[in-house]
Amino acid sequence: MNETVRESNHRTKLRLQTVNLYYGSYHALGDVTFDIPACAITAIIGPSGCGKSSLLRLFNRMNDLIPDVRVEGDIFLNDSAIYGKYTDVVYLRQKVGMVFQKPNIFPMSIYDNLVIGPRHHGIKNKNDLAEIAERSLSQVALWDEVKDNLNKPGLGLAMGQQQRLCIARALAVEPEVILMDESCSALDPESTMKIESLMLELAQKYTIVIVTHNMEQARRVSDMAAFMMIDGKKIGGLVEYARTSEMFVNPKDKRTEDYITGRFG
Repeated sequence: MNETVRESNHRTKLRLQTVNLYYGSYHALGDVTFDIPACAITAIIGPSGCGKSSLLRLFNRMNDLIPDVRVEGDIFLNDSAIYGKYTDVVYLRQKVGMVFQKPNIFPMSIYDNLVIGPRHHGIKNKNDLAEIAERSLSQVALWDEVKDNLNKPGLGLAMGQQQRLCIARALAVEPEVILMDESCSALDPESTMKIESLMLELAQKYTIVIVTHNMEQARRVSDMAAFMMIDGKKIGGLVEYARTSEMFVNPKDKRTEDYITGRFG
């Protein structure tokens, strides 16, 4: 497990206060409250349909793209309200990057995949862009594998390499938070191991929040774990939030114990 949470748990990067999410009349998440520490890995776990991905997408307002969505309560990034009236959503998504379940490589070269974000944010100098590409690829241990093929299509890479390229693309715009939604589920064991090692390394500098169904992965890489379930009213909510080492050894709620031991879910 990542040790950095012992140093950073006094610093909160993301804070949720009584957050409710609605898709039209459907109440998807109810009264979610917890703090996510900086420079640590937080795993959101729970059975399918309990709102894990919906919760993750609140942090960079990806749910805004869904018609009739409504958010109540407060979410803060560095004490600034994510859903504040004057929030710059483009800037927010620069600071809170997203890596999806399947690699979403753009149909362009490896290089152009990397610099599309910096270009969008106003960086035009070729030398600056080249430095960003090399730095980002080096951060995900991909530079040596692709440095001679930067002009080749990103879609030509192996699946594990594509996912690392997606992480590099997120890093290229210098985020503070990286969201990872089941980002290893489509990968083979070797690629999964590389991504997990990368997570642990990146957590020294970045705040990482992952959604995973893999309990062993949550145990291996995360500092904190948030267990979610659907209640009797079919509303997703937080059941328990604790250090991963504590939750997996001595869960406070029987439902948490049943889930992490495989009795349901």
